[in-house]
Amino acid sequence: MAQKEGGKEQGRFKTGDHLGAKAIAGAPVAGGGVVVEVREKKGSLRAAIPTMPFPLAVICLFLNTFIPGLGTFISAFAVLCGARNELISERGVCCVFWLNMAAALIQILTAVVMVGWIMSIFWGMDMVILASQCPSSCVYLSVGPSSLHLSLFLF
Repeated sequence: MAQKEGGKEQGRFKTGDHLGAKAIAGAPVAGGGVVVEVREKKGSLRAAIPTMPFPLAVICLFLNTFIPGLGTFISAFAVLCGARNELISERGVCCVFWLNMAAALIQILTAVVMVGWIMSIFWGMDMVILASQCPSSCVYLSVGPSSLHLSLFLF
């Protein structure tokens, strides 16, 4: 465990090949420093944001920009349709759905004082960032003679 002076900040040593050269835990690297990995701890509402297909995430961002909370409301239903989320294994699909509904309600109610509108835009940006980290999250299949296209979330 790495600690900053005074013991205020903690992180784990990164020993992967992410910087182009092997770094041994605690050993100095080319820049003269020590490689440390710091992870952001998310709150329950923010951790409930689902990983959706990229086009749906962009639509949710667009909706959240112009109608605060609407994109977040739609993302709550994406959870029920199989969108991945890190909280589902801990709390279940139903709880993650209601956390997203609560976030949408907070965004709608506080949009009057601009807080909800700003929160809604950041929520939409987080959706797009999560979707871009998993680009192959949606597969389109043609079903039946009418060529009805179904979107299946493969997670």
